[in-house]
Amino acid sequence: MSDPLQFQPLLFGGDINVYSVARAFHEAYGVRSVAYGKYPSFPCHGSAILDYRVCPDNESEAAFRRNTEAVAREFPDKKVLLLGCGDSYVQLAAHCKDSLPANVIAPYIDGDLLDTLINKEKFYALCDQHGIDHPATFIYDKSMGHDFQLPWGPPYIAKPADSVAYWACGDHSLAKVYICQSWEELLAALDHVYAAGYQDHMVLQEFIPGDDSYMRVLTSYSDRNGRVTTMCLGHVLLEEHSPHGIGNHAVILTECDEALELKIKTLLEALHFTGFSNFDIKYDSRDGKYKAFEINCRQGRSNYYVTGAGHNIAKMVVQDRVEGKDLPFEMTRNRSLWRMVPRKVAFKFTPKQYHQEMRALIKAGADSHSLVYDKDGSLKRRLRVMKNHLGNIKRFNQYNKIPAED
Repeated sequence: MSDPLQFQPLLFGGDINVYSVARAFHEAYGVRSVAYGKYPSFPCHGSAILDYRVCPDNESEAAFRRNTEAVAREFPDKKVLLLGCGDSYVQLAAHCKDSLPANVIAPYIDGDLLDTLINKEKFYALCDQHGIDHPATFIYDKSMGHDFQLPWGPPYIAKPADSVAYWACGDHSLAKVYICQSWEELLAALDHVYAAGYQDHMVLQEFIPGDDSYMRVLTSYSDRNGRVTTMCLGHVLLEEHSPHGIGNHAVILTECDEALELKIKTLLEALHFTGFSNFDIKYDSRDGKYKAFEINCRQGRSNYYVTGAGHNIAKMVVQDRVEGKDLPFEMTRNRSLWRMVPRKVAFKFTPKQYHQEMRALIKAGADSHSLVYDKDGSLKRRLRVMKNHLGNIKRFNQYNKIPAED
C-alpha cells in the first residue's frame, strides 16, 4: 500500500519542544517525525512517534546539512518539512534554506533578518519603532567593566543579547537569566558570564513586579506570503524557577487580548515574517501595559498549549507549505489548560483565584499535558513519564514558593 502523505517532518533538537511538534504531526496525520538530537535523552529517545537519531555534532553546519540531505534522499518523493526546535537550529535553517535539497522546505525568514530579531538589543530597537512596550533596558558592553550606572534600582535582570553565542560557550554554570537582588550581585553575574567566554552584549533590565501569573506567551504562525494566519495567547500561571529552567512555562491558560495580538500582528507583517514566532510578555500593573521581553523565531518550548487548545501547529505548516492554502486570520478564543507538571504541582503553586476554572477545564476534558499521549504509551514510556512527574514534584518543591493567599 502506497503512503498517501506528501510530506515528511524533519525536526532538529531533542527536548520537549521536539516531542510536542512530533506529537502534533502524529495526532493530525499519523506520521512519525524524523528528529536529530545531540543525546539519547528523554523525552524523544525511545518514543514511538519519533524516528530519533543521535548526532553529537548536531549543531554544526556540516552535520545539519549532512543530516538534512540524508533525509531528503530517504524520502525523495516527499516534501521534507524542516523545523528547528532551538535557536541554533533555526539560525542554521534560516541561513542554509536556499541551498538545501530541492524537496526540503524550511519555513523561515532570511538569515539576516533572523539574526536581527534574535538579538535582543536589535529586537528592542524594532519594538520602539513599532510602538511595542518593553522593560526599561540598558545594553552592557564588556569594556564598561564596573564603571556604569543604571537609572533604576534592584532587583536587576541580566541576560545575553545573543543567546546562541551565549550557550555556545558550553559552560553549564551559566544561568538562562540572572535575577540580581543587589548591585554587587549584578556585577558578580556579569563577571561570571564574561569569564565563561561570552563576548557579546548583556541586556540589563528593570524587574517588572508580579509573580508568574503576570506572564503571557503569544504564539503566531505567518504563512509563505508573510501574512499572520493564527495567533494563540497563553496566560502563564506557573514557571520553573530552577537555575537552568528559570522561565520555562509549566502551566498555561489560553486567553484572548485583541489589542495586544493585533499590535504584534502589525509588527510581524511589517517585517514580512514567515513561519512560527513566539513572544514572551509580562503585564506591568504599574502602568497597565504589556511589556515584550523577546521574540523566538520558532514555536516555543511550550508549543503544545496551542495544539491542546484545538489549533494543531502541524496543520498550520502543512496547509500552508504543502497544500498551498490561504487560510483566514484567526485568534484563539476558547479557554483550555496546558501543563508540563502533575496536577498536584499545578494546584499547589498557582494562585487560588484560577483553581475553579482549572478544575472546570479538567472536568470538561479541555486540558493537556505535553508528555501524556495514549498513542505513545508503552509500559517503559509510562514509567519514564512517571519519573518525570516525580522529578517535577521535587524540583518545584525545592525552587518555587506557594502563592500567598489574598
